[in-house]
Amino acid sequence: MIVEGRIVDFVALILIWAIALIAIDKIRKGWTVSFRRIAGLDALEEAVGRAAEMGRPVHFTSGLNSLTGTWAPLTVAGLAVFGEVARLCAKYRVPVIYSVYGTEVIPIAHELYKQAYLAEGRPEEAKPEEAIRYLSSDQFAYAAAVQGIAERERPAANIMVGPFYAESLIFAETFFRVGSIQIAGTARLYQIPFFAIVCDYVLIGEECYAAGAYLTKDPSHTGSLFVQDLGKLVAIVLGVIGALLTSAGSKAIVDLLSL
Repeated sequence: MIVEGRIVDFVALILIWAIALIAIDKIRKGWTVSFRRIAGLDALEEAVGRAAEMGRPVHFTSGLNSLTGTWAPLTVAGLAVFGEVARLCAKYRVPVIYSVYGTEVIPIAHELYKQAYLAEGRPEEAKPEEAIRYLSSDQFAYAAAVQGIAERERPAANIMVGPFYAESLIFAETFFRVGSIQIAGTARLYQIPFFAIVCDYVLIGEECYAAGAYLTKDPSHTGSLFVQDLGKLVAIVLGVIGALLTSAGSKAIVDLLSL
């Protein structure tokens, strides 16, 4: 039984699924999707290369990560970036330190790390027990532990992608002080200015969610991203048409969306 007021939502969901499957299939068959350049993601290799030249590690954190709740997609975006960072570190033989807040991401991080070294043909060099470090599930205990890593190991690069809160500026200032090149990204509006002031590169909002598709060019990720952008375009068009019709005294779009 379809609940009244949810018919349009149901139809939109079916259309999104169908278009996503078609897009993924076409991409697998050779259809190419162009991406706007994202400087922060392009700079990952530069950051890891700098660490290789200096003989210092790369530090990564996905913030106050969680695989449930509102910010779960942002955590997944951070893990996608970590997978690429781990691959680059394996390629250039640079140690990587992943400071973990929530224990639920540990098995995923371990697998991404091992797969990165396997992809570079160096599985015997992988040391997940040293690279993936669980620090604390208390916000400021975690923040203090990350500061300690920064001061003791002085990473050449600090990469932060995920949900960040009051610890954002603490991290950015600490790694700036020890001379790290910094790439940061979050969709939490209140924290973006802190990153923008201190960090070298910043991923803003939905650039974080595009990271997985941008870095890997995986058909599933790319097709999903294409459908998301298409949905936003449709929403904008409907919004403009609705505004014009409402100004003219018609509620056609409002009535349509309320079905």
